[in-house]
Amino acid sequence: MKAPDFTLLDQNSESHSLTDYHGKWLVLYFYPKDDTPGCTTEACSFRDERDIIAEHGAEIVGISKDSVASHKKFAEKYNLNFTLLSDEDHKIIEAYGAWAPKKMFGREYIGTQRRTFIVDPNGDIVREYPDVTPKEHAREIIHDLETLKAAA
Repeated sequence: MKAPDFTLLDQNSESHSLTDYHGKWLVLYFYPKDDTPGCTTEACSFRDERDIIAEHGAEIVGISKDSVASHKKFAEKYNLNFTLLSDEDHKIIEAYGAWAPKKMFGREYIGTQRRTFIVDPNGDIVREYPDVTPKEHAREIIHDLETLKAAA
C-alpha cells in the first residue's frame, strides 16, 4: 500500500513532504502529545537508537497535532535528534488511520493513537504497528528494519 503523501512543518518551521524521503527507509510514527509520559518515553527511545536506525538507511519522523512551537520546545527539552511534524488539523493523522476513538479515565474521545509505519524507499508501507509499547518500540523497529532489508 502506498503511504499517503504529506507536506507539514517541522519543529524549525521547515516544510517536509513524503517525497523528501524517496529512496530512503522511513520510520513514521504518530503520537498523541508532546511532553507527556508515554510520548516522551517513545521519543527518547527513538533519540537513543537513532544512530542504529540510520545505519539501516532509515530516517525517523514523528507526527502529532501539537503546534510547531510545542514541537520545538519538546525537541529542545529532550535533545531529540529527528524531525517532528505538526499536523494541527489532523488530516495526515486521519489519512494514516491514527485518528480514532480513545478512552481515558472512563471518558471516550477522538484523538491520535500511537501508531507507527515503516515506509520503504519506494513509498510503500511495508509494516504497520497499531499497538506500540513506547519503551521497547525503537528496538522492535531496528529488528524489523534488519529483517525487511534482508528480504529486499
